[in-house]
Amino acid sequence: MQLYNGLDITTNKIPLHERKGIPHFLLGDLDTIDADVLPSQFRSAAGLTIANIVSRGNLPLLVGGSNSFIHALLVETFDPQVDVFTGPDSVSHLLRYDCCFLWVDVAWSVLSDYLCERVDEMLESGMLEELAQFYEPTKVGVRVGLRKAIGVSEFDEYFRKYPPWESEANGRIPKEGCDQARKEAYEEAVRLIKDNTCILAKRQIGKIMRLRKAGWDLKRLDATATFRAMMMKKKKNKSSSAASSDLEWRDIWEREVMEPSVKAVRRFLQ
Repeated sequence: MQLYNGLDITTNKIPLHERKGIPHFLLGDLDTIDADVLPSQFRSAAGLTIANIVSRGNLPLLVGGSNSFIHALLVETFDPQVDVFTGPDSVSHLLRYDCCFLWVDVAWSVLSDYLCERVDEMLESGMLEELAQFYEPTKVGVRVGLRKAIGVSEFDEYFRKYPPWESEANGRIPKEGCDQARKEAYEEAVRLIKDNTCILAKRQIGKIMRLRKAGWDLKRLDATATFRAMMMKKKKNKSSSAASSDLEWRDIWEREVMEPSVKAVRRFLQ
């Protein structure tokens, strides 16, 4: 979903200020939001981008995203007619690039809570307002392109009942004392978003396990303690204890994720 231009909050694109001046490619580059990008198309576009980066003497980093697209890009031979993640066909271990795979893993009990909290944070950052501007009643039920993003279909029923053009309040998070029916419709949409986000995460984990079983050398980095400490920090007020908690999760991240990652990459580049 992050390939498409638009819905930056809903699709959780990395904000410009967090990119630290590092060029990001194929992020919000596609203006056609009502057509699906096929894995074969991503293989071609990303392959050209990688070739361009390498030609300038730089090292490309493939970060996050759909594991189906990652598979399509990296395997030596790709058959667009075969879905190796749902059918009986096996995943190939033959890759067309030398890769160093870093898999940041989090225990499900912690990850599921984090994903739900992230949805709340996205809503507080303007996700509902973004979806209100995107909503088109004639496109309800259309599930292609950017409209597949989690959040779009989940809020369709809410916006059908409470059209954003009828009242600005319909495009904002309900406050205490607002219409109870609207509040319940909003909460139901949020519940669906959280459920579907967790379902997607489980599906992606299953694909990762299938890649690993096929022989892809995925270095697992356990970030459970980091995420647990980070979530505890968010629950605390801004105080000295909160400051120490902030330091704690960053220390855990450096020790258990960053340092092993740096070592793995250094070995790979030698």
